Amino acid sequence: MKIVESIKTYLLGSYAEMRKVTWPTKQQTINYSLLVVGLSVGTALFFVVLDYIFSFGIEKIITR
Repeated sequence: MKIVESIKTYLLGSYAEMRKVTWPTKQQTINYSLLVVGLSVGTALFFVVLDYIFSFGIEKIITR
């Protein structure tokens, strides 16, 4: 029965901690989501440009 007590203690502790959490507002969630999407697109574009530059450079070296 020690396992059942451990699980019960864990669940009660988890519930108590979840009640302490300060959840973001809807507007904060939207802003953070837009920030993540924007940074992801920016990073993707950065790597696309790097890939193009390196591909162009390697192609020039090989076909020399």
